[in-house]
Amino acid sequence: MASAPKTSGSHRVVLAALAGNLAIAATKFVAAFLTGSSAMLTEAIHSSVDTGNQGLLLLGLARASRPPSQTHPFGYGMELYFWSFVVALLIFALGGAVSVYQGVHKILAPEPIDQAWINFLVIGLAAVFEGGSFLVAWREFKTVRGDTPFFRALKGSKDPSIFAVLLEDGAALLGLVLAALGVAGSAAGLAWADGAASAAIGVLLILVAIFLANETRSLLTGEAASPRIVENVRKVLAADPRVETVIEVLSMHLGPSEILLGVTLDFQDHLTAVEIEDAADDFHALIQGVDRRITRVFVRSGRARAAYARSGPNT
Repeated sequence: MASAPKTSGSHRVVLAALAGNLAIAATKFVAAFLTGSSAMLTEAIHSSVDTGNQGLLLLGLARASRPPSQTHPFGYGMELYFWSFVVALLIFALGGAVSVYQGVHKILAPEPIDQAWINFLVIGLAAVFEGGSFLVAWREFKTVRGDTPFFRALKGSKDPSIFAVLLEDGAALLGLVLAALGVAGSAAGLAWADGAASAAIGVLLILVAIFLANETRSLLTGEAASPRIVENVRKVLAADPRVETVIEVLSMHLGPSEILLGVTLDFQDHLTAVEIEDAADDFHALIQGVDRRITRVFVRSGRARAAYARSGPNT
């Protein structure tokens, strides 16, 4: 069996985000305390939630890397999907919902912002840290996606430790813009602007959380490998002279770096049982050569099923 590739890229992305968000959260809380800005408090909560989320993603990566056991013969790769789903829930509840509540409260009972320059200074520093973390995630994501368009690659990604950080940092950068607008509006005399920015940041986080929850839900329930991988496997098998028909190619991600693949083949009629067994052994290595993430392969003969399909049910 081929070994799963290391997830050093994923760890690097999450660790960079963890370090950045931890420093940013502390700075934002100090700024919110000194100035009384609702938007800055929301941003501090946002960064705190992100820091906790990165911790959960690291936990997921660690637990997913455990070797197979008697109770989990296919390994623990899906643990990362579970903890990523928890991250999505936390973004929704502790990030989005709390931010919207805080924003609405400040709109209904606005308070003046003192020393607005502190907020702008913190926003600028946070943008630098968030931008650095975002670039680390972006470079890793760009390496993985290749020439695939961004949104298609994002939806097709099987590694939530990368796309979750990418979306969190992207939302954080946009949230900083909204926070700056809120502080500027409030300093200019629009008392409601700070609360409105806080609510807008909350809505942004809720949208990100919904996207993450939906993507990780799909992965948790057994998402197939990409159509490109399945098609390449089909082509490789169909090109072998021992195969009459490739009846079925089924796949499922057991984790970001592990794919379970099962194929049903109609072998040439002249092959003996021993020759079919030898061919099945050859196909294991052949299929795993298509993509290094294919770690488990099951091959079965489907002569009876193929004959039924060719003749039809009414013959």
